[in-house]
This record gives sequence, structure tokens and C-alpha cells, in this order.
Amino acid sequence: MLRTEAPQVLGALTRRFGRFDIAEDAVQEALLAASRTWPAEGVPENPRSWLIRVGYRRMVDLLRSDQARRRREKEAGTAELAMQEPARQGGPAQETDDGLTLLLLCCHPALSPASQVALTLRAVGGLTTAEIAHAYGTTETTLGTRISRAKQQLARSGARFTAPTADDRHTRMAAVMRVLYLVFNEGYTASAGHELARTDLTAEAIRLTRMLAGTVPDDAEVTGLLALMLLIESRRAARIGDDGGLVPWEEQDRTRWNRDLIREGTRLIDGVWSRRATGPYQLQAAIAALHAAAGTPERTDWPQIAMLYLWLERLTPTAPVRLSRVVAVAQAYGPDRGTALLDDLDRRHGLGQDPLTRQRERAVRAHLLQMTGDAAGAAKLYREAASLTANQVERRYLLDEADRLT
Repeated sequence: MLRTEAPQVLGALTRRFGRFDIAEDAVQEALLAASRTWPAEGVPENPRSWLIRVGYRRMVDLLRSDQARRRREKEAGTAELAMQEPARQGGPAQETDDGLTLLLLCCHPALSPASQVALTLRAVGGLTTAEIAHAYGTTETTLGTRISRAKQQLARSGARFTAPTADDRHTRMAAVMRVLYLVFNEGYTASAGHELARTDLTAEAIRLTRMLAGTVPDDAEVTGLLALMLLIESRRAARIGDDGGLVPWEEQDRTRWNRDLIREGTRLIDGVWSRRATGPYQLQAAIAALHAAAGTPERTDWPQIAMLYLWLERLTPTAPVRLSRVVAVAQAYGPDRGTALLDDLDRRHGLGQDPLTRQRERAVRAHLLQMTGDAAGAAKLYREAASLTANQVERRYLLDEADRLT
């Protein structure tokens, strides 16, 4: 509950005061107060109002201690009045969700793209600095510094809690989509812990993406992103076996795939596929739709998937996309073709050293060796891949694969 309410409370305080940096500190203290009070006294009837009220009081204290005392006291008086008059207390804006508007603020053009992503994941997604560092392929120390500087930059730029202008809309919307997809991915396969997935994060990413799509229904890429999330999420129930272990896609019980999500996701991508411009999220959704359409693993149209990944790589030449193309090529044309492509891409782009693919590159290479009959080599690489993940479910699966081959 606290994770769900935190962005709304932060949005309400930021909307009232226009001070994101101070508002986040106030929200953190309100959440801490709730974690101490609610277990003993029970969850209040309106948790969000409770958090906003406590956050407002803390904002008053923080603003009064600011160097510009007179101006801060004026804002504090506004907060006191808002607390006394329930009708003026911060809640969701009438035309949009505070969490979504908070996303737009975090993607303010004054920030670098890296800072936009990091700040939004922290403020809206509720991820820890370590989780963000894993998702973004950098160190925890670097991310902590980046987030702190981003807050300072927002304060210096005088950024307001408002929707984007026509001039900066495309840039900020692109940043928002990147952030939402990263939040979804962290939820779908958690970077650490004893659970494979964090459904709270995937649900929040889908909720905010639905809201974003509702505000820009003619944006084919936003629609493509929503379709992609729905199609991937449709397979979630089949990813975990009765023993709690990871089930690879080729062994999943496809009757457990969520057909409602598949139908919705397929309808969405079909509706925008014929438009003139095709972006990365639409391509990934088309790939996911091909997987969803296959009744059995053998019926998967791997040649078409490999072609779509090649197209995707030309648009977004990233390490994860390149590695995914290797998998598709190996499935379509055999492990030798896949290994040759992996060797070439690793030599030219360092897939085995890239923070975003270092672990998965070893798992993919192990699978290719397994397909060619090199059990010993595959087992060694499975164990290397296991040592590079902090997700215990994924780690157990990789070690089990290694043990099965030895």
C-alpha cells in the first residue's frame, strides 16, 4: 500500500508547493511514520489523506528551516490552511493522475536522459538505488549521486509540476516511456531477492502506461508499449512452477497464459502496425505477439522474429537487443549460426562485459553449447551466469541446469 500511495502523496505535495526536492524528504518521513504507527493503531480509513496530512506538517518544518525564511513561511502558511480545510488538501488532479504528472516532472528537459530515468524510478517506481543501478547498468554510488544532482537541478531550474509543452512533449514522453518500461522490467524479473517477479511494479507500470495511452491515443509508440507490457505479462503465471522454480518459455504450460491480456495486446499492436512510422516498442510488441500466437514452441515463427530483431537492432543498437537477436537466430537457423553471431557481436560490442548483458550472455552461450552437445562447457557457463545474478529464483534455475548436465 505504501508503495502505491507514495507517488500520489509526493505528487500532491509537489503540486501544492512546487518543491520536489523538499517534498520527497517530507514523503519519506510520512512513510516512516506510517510504518511505525499503522501496525499498532491500524491503517486509517483514508491512508492517502493521512500521509498527505503528515507530509504537509513535515513540509512546514522543512520550509521554515530554509534559509529564505520569510518566503518559506508564506508557503508554510498555505500548507497550514490546506490542512485545516479538507477541501483544499492535496489529492489527485482532476484531469490526470498525480503519479503520471510526477513522471512528467521527473522527465523535465532540464535533466539529462540518465537523470530523468533514475529520478523517476526512485520517486514513482519506488525502486531502491541498488535496483535502479542494476536496471540502468551502472553502480549504486553513481546512481545515488545522479539522483541527488537531479533533485538539485530541478530546484535550480524552477521546474513546475505541470504537463509538458508542445515544444518538449516528444522528448519528455520518450523519457517517460523508457522509465515505464524499466519499471515494468524490474517488476517482471526482479534484480534481487527470493521472488522472481514483483507484481506491484508490473501492475503500476501497466496502470501508468494505460493512463499515458489514454491521454495520447494517437501515439502509436505509447500504444505499442502498452501492448508489449500486456503481452509479456500474459505469460507471468506460467513462469513459476509448483515448486517455486523458474520455468523456461519452451516448457511453460501455455494454457496458463492469460488469453484476455493476449487478445488486448494483439488488438492494440495490430491497430497501430500499419501506420507509417514504426518504433522500437511496436517492434517488440510485434515479437511478443508472435510468441503469444504460437500454440506450441515448435510453431513459433522464429525466422520472422529474427528479422524483427534485426530491424529493432538497427533502431536501438543496444546490448540486450543484440543478445535477443542471437537467441532468435539460433532458434531459427541452428546453434552454430547463433554461436557465430554471438561471437561476432561480442567481439565488436563486448556483450560479455556490458553490465546489461554480462550475466545473460553467459546463460545464452551456455544454452547454445548445450544445444550442440557440449554439456561440460554449458554447465561451466551456467554456473558463471548464476554467480552474476542476485535473484535467487533465477540463480537456482541456472545451478539446476548446470547440475543436470554434470
